[in-house]
Amino acid sequence: MTTPAAPTPPTTHRAVTTTEGEEDLRGAGLVEFAGILIAIFGVFNIIDGFAAIYKSHALTTNADYIIGNIRAWGWVVLILGIAQLFAVGGLARARPWARWFAVVVLALNTLAHLLALPTYPIWSVLVIAANVAALYGLCAYGGKPMFMGAAEPGPTSRRGIQPPV
Repeated sequence: MTTPAAPTPPTTHRAVTTTEGEEDLRGAGLVEFAGILIAIFGVFNIIDGFAAIYKSHALTTNADYIIGNIRAWGWVVLILGIAQLFAVGGLARARPWARWFAVVVLALNTLAHLLALPTYPIWSVLVIAANVAALYGLCAYGGKPMFMGAAEPGPTSRRGIQPPV
């Protein structure tokens, strides 16, 4: 007498079908974590960029930047924040270019926070550490198909997730 197998609970992870028909969820959480981090830091960079452009009193005064003055630094950070949001949009739609664009944007964000390390040491170290974790997730697992059944013909996967067109 065999006992019936317990049903597996549905997951929200993006899954990959293996040859045995089982799901390979390794790294799916890291890729989603990377996307969330890029979105959060993109919004923070946009806010920080506007604050620097309009010379907010919340920013450090008389700080020396390699780029130039605080206004020039604000433009750099603002453009970087907008690029981060574009990368997140591409990752969310599983575009083939989005993975490497996100890697480049994360590397530039890491470099920007290395340059800002003397001005904001604690914040910069936290952002650099999070960027390294997100870079690892994108480089190690970002190349896998993002939808279960994406290689199968048909408009939907077995989970009913609509793959991007």
